[in-house]
Amino acid sequence: MKKVLVTGGLGFIGSHTVVELHNAGFEAIIIDNLSNSSIDVLDGIYRIIGKKPIFENLDLRDKSSVQNFFAKYTDVVGVIHFAASKAVGESVENPLLYYENNINALVYVLQELTKMAEASFIFSSSCTVYGQAEQMPITEDASVQPAMSPYGNTKQIGEEIINDVAKVSSINAILLRYFNPVGAHPSAEIGELPIGVPQNLVPFITQTGIGLREQLSVYGDDYPTPDGTAIRDYIHVVDLAKAHVVAMQRLLNKQNLAKVETFNLGTGKGSSVLEVITAFEKVSGKKLPYKIVGRREGDITSAYANTDKANKVLGWKAQSSLEESLASAWKWEQKIRKN
Repeated sequence: MKKVLVTGGLGFIGSHTVVELHNAGFEAIIIDNLSNSSIDVLDGIYRIIGKKPIFENLDLRDKSSVQNFFAKYTDVVGVIHFAASKAVGESVENPLLYYENNINALVYVLQELTKMAEASFIFSSSCTVYGQAEQMPITEDASVQPAMSPYGNTKQIGEEIINDVAKVSSINAILLRYFNPVGAHPSAEIGELPIGVPQNLVPFITQTGIGLREQLSVYGDDYPTPDGTAIRDYIHVVDLAKAHVVAMQRLLNKQNLAKVETFNLGTGKGSSVLEVITAFEKVSGKKLPYKIVGRREGDITSAYANTDKANKVLGWKAQSSLEESLASAWKWEQKIRKN
C-alpha cells in the first residue's frame, strides 16, 4: 500500500480525503495539531473504514518535528497539504498567526520533500486567489487578483512558493483551488466541526435549524444578483475529497503535463444565500429564521467555477446536488447534537 501523508487530516476536508484515500487503496498517515479539529474524528474515520490510520500529533510550525517525521516515515510517496488556518475574518485581525501557520508549515514540508528522489504534492488552495473575478464562471486562466485578506494572501503566496520550488526540485505538484465545501460523509460519522461561531454559511444554517443559534444573519441583500444576496459554488465535501485522490493518482502515474498544474474544484453552478436557505428548508422540513444585515467586509458578489478543465483533464466531476449536500450536513448536525 502506498503511503500518503495528509496534513490537517482530522479537519473537515482532510478527514473525508483520508477515507477516500483508503477506498482507493492508499494508506493515509495523518498529521494534525488539533488546533481546529478533534481527536474524536479519528474514531469517526475508524467507524467508516474499519481501521485507525496512523496519526501523529505534531505542529508543522516546528521545523525539527517535521524533519523527525520524514526521518521516521521514509516511504511516504506523496503529501496532501491541508494544514492551515482558514477564517478570513480572523486573518484580518491576526495576520501574523496566518503567515506563520500557513507559510512556515508549507516551507518546512517542502524542504523535506526536496530531499526525495521524487515527490508528489497536492496543495489545498482556494478560489479566493481570484478575488472578485471579472467573468463568471471562473476559469483557471482568470488573473489572480490582489488578496482581500491575509488568509487569501497566504494561498497566493503558497502557490508561488510551490511554483518556485518545483522548478528546481524533484517535486511535482497540483494546486486545487476549491470553491465552497459543504456537507458531510453519508454515514454521518464525520463532517464539519466548527469551533465557536461558524464562519461558513452551511454550518450556521444547520446550527440555526437545530436551535443552537437564534437566527441566521444574511450579509447584504443589495448585491447585483437576481435576489440581491451573494452567490457561491457549493461543492459536496466527498466529491472534493475524491478529487484529491484523483490528483494524487495523476502525479504518481506521471500523467501530469507540467511540473505544477492547477484545477478549479466546484460544481460549475452558483447558488445565492437565499437559494441555499430555501434548499435547506426543503430537505429539513424546517423554517429557518434569518435577518438581513449589512455586507461583510471582504465579501465578493459572486464566485462559481468553470469546471471544464477538472472534468476533461483531471477526469473528475462533482456528483452531488446542493440539496444532497445540505441533507448530509443536516444529518450530521442532528447526530452531533444527539451525542
